[in-house]
Amino acid sequence: MKKFGNVLWGIVLIIVGVIFGLNAMGLTDINVFFRGWWTLFIIVPSFIELFRSTNKMWSIIWLVIGIVLLLCTRGILSFSLMGKLIFPFILVMIGLSIIFKDTFDKKVVEKIRSLNSNKEKLDEICATFGSQESDFSGQEFNGANLDAVFGSVELDISKAIIKNDQVINANSIFGGIEIRVPTGVNVKVKSTPIFGGVSNKAKTDYNESSPTIYINGVAIFGGVEIK
Repeated sequence: MKKFGNVLWGIVLIIVGVIFGLNAMGLTDINVFFRGWWTLFIIVPSFIELFRSTNKMWSIIWLVIGIVLLLCTRGILSFSLMGKLIFPFILVMIGLSIIFKDTFDKKVVEKIRSLNSNKEKLDEICATFGSQESDFSGQEFNGANLDAVFGSVELDISKAIIKNDQVINANSIFGGIEIRVPTGVNVKVKSTPIFGGVSNKAKTDYNESSPTIYINGVAIFGGVEIK
C-alpha cells in the first residue's frame, strides 16, 4: 500500500506539472488557483494517506474536513454550519474507531494479548518530563513496556537478539516514543491515536520463518514512531 501511495503522489505531481507546462505554452488555460484551491493541500495528502497508513481514522477525518472546506469556499455549505458540526464529527469518528478497532485487527489483538499474558515481566522503560534511551545491541530482547509522559523514550533493538515473537506496549501521552527494529524481523502494529499519531516506517519484508515484533501503540497528544 505504501508503494501505491508513492505512485499516487507521482501521478499528482505529473498532472500538476503537465498543466503548468501546457498553460505556459498557451495550449490550455486551466486555472489552477480556483476558489478554494488551497483545500487541495488537505484533500490530496489525506486521500493518499488512506493507501499508506495502517490507521486510517485521521486520514478520513482530514479528508472529510478538506472536502467540507472546499464546499464552503464554493458556497455550497456555510462555514458557520461547519464550525458547529466539526467537533461532533471528530468525536463520532474517534468513538467508532475505538469500538471497531479490535474487530479490524482481531488477529493482531489476540496475539498481543497472548504475548502479554505469557510474559512474567517485561522490561519497563518510562520517561516522565525527561528522556530515556535503551540500547539492546548484542542482548536478547524479550519485550518491553514503554511509557512517555511529557517526555521521550528511544528503544533501539536493531542489533538485538530476537529468538521468537515479542511484544512492545508503547504509550505516549504528550510525549514521543521512537522504536528502532531489526531488518530481519516482521513488524505488526496495533495503534490507537487520539490527537496523536503512530507511524510505521520500518523497512522489513514479511518472512514466515522470522520472528514478529507486535507493537501496541497508544498516542494521546503524542507520537509513536517505528523505524
